[in-house]
Amino acid sequence: MLEKAFKGSPRYYGLVGVLLVLVGIGFAFFLYQLREGLVVTGMTRDVSWGFYIAQLTFLVGVAASAVMLVLPYYLHNYKAFGRIAILGEFLAVSSVMMCLLFVLVDLGRLDRMLNLMLYPSPKSVLFWDATVLTGYLLLNIVIGWALTGWERRGVKPSKWIKPLIYLSIPWAVSIHTVTAFLYAGLPGRGYWLTAIMAPRFLSSAFSAGPALLILLALLLRRMTKFDAGKEAIQTLGKIVTYCIILNVFFFTLELFTVFYSQIPEHMHHFEYLFFGSHGKGAYIVWMWVSYVLQVGAIIVLIPPRFRRNERILAVACGMVFIGTWIDKGMGMISGGFVPNPLMHVSEYIPTIPELMISLGVYALGFLVLTILYKVAVGVKEEIKA
Repeated sequence: MLEKAFKGSPRYYGLVGVLLVLVGIGFAFFLYQLREGLVVTGMTRDVSWGFYIAQLTFLVGVAASAVMLVLPYYLHNYKAFGRIAILGEFLAVSSVMMCLLFVLVDLGRLDRMLNLMLYPSPKSVLFWDATVLTGYLLLNIVIGWALTGWERRGVKPSKWIKPLIYLSIPWAVSIHTVTAFLYAGLPGRGYWLTAIMAPRFLSSAFSAGPALLILLALLLRRMTKFDAGKEAIQTLGKIVTYCIILNVFFFTLELFTVFYSQIPEHMHHFEYLFFGSHGKGAYIVWMWVSYVLQVGAIIVLIPPRFRRNERILAVACGMVFIGTWIDKGMGMISGGFVPNPLMHVSEYIPTIPELMISLGVYALGFLVLTILYKVAVGVKEEIKA
């Protein structure tokens, strides 16, 4: 099936070429970081996680969102997701791959990644996070590739694949729950020290991931002969609507708890993000934009007549995706580290090398996604023909 990835239109080859150039630029900056060390990043003693881990946090959610297709289709026999389920599986593959790459570049040296395997520690949440991410990656590769192969040959899937599919459902929830525990398990960080951290992660994941999938499905319809189906897209739109409402609701619960209790070490993080502190406020505009986008998307998505208009739906999905990316990415990282436990404000601003390396990782992830989607769409077009 892989041969389908080497046959395409000039537009397809042009996209692959652009992504390869971006990968090369990112790799060049990564070699620069390897030579100079993490000093080329904006991270400091006070802020030891930065843009890389922010992307990891967000992309784990995108990967976990595949369960919103797998669960209705395989457990509840929702036929409308039959054509689009494979897109969710392959989106999870590329997302988890990017997650692991962001861990790699954040550690600074290649050999440090091996320490997770050579010296495993069950007490380390990072060890468990790497374990569940790797397991989820393998599950989706095997499931997605096997199902595509059987579909191409026109045969029924073998019985051994069903246990893997059922296993992937709780596994998808676990990868984001364990990632949330990375934050919620740190008692010195008031912004993260909350029992609702995992539900917040899952609600943002199940809104941002399906939102991206809707945009990808609409893009594939425009650029290829593949159509995911109006019913599938509209159902995903409902999922996005309910989950983004939950995401904003969970955030308001945090606001009530923090400001009604008037606990200073918890309040200062929210005040810094939304109003600034000690004359510093690099993320004020970003955070207000994030929640304006999320609330605006809710207003647009709730009326069915707006949601049924696919152009409006696409705009709303873009608002959801960008809004949650800001909030769950840089907002989550900076909000937890600034101010530090001594109430000192040491702002973190990503540097050019960090941004270029991250761009390279995203380009590699979307290159893998492009190839996988080319194979999946090619198989479906071959069957239809």
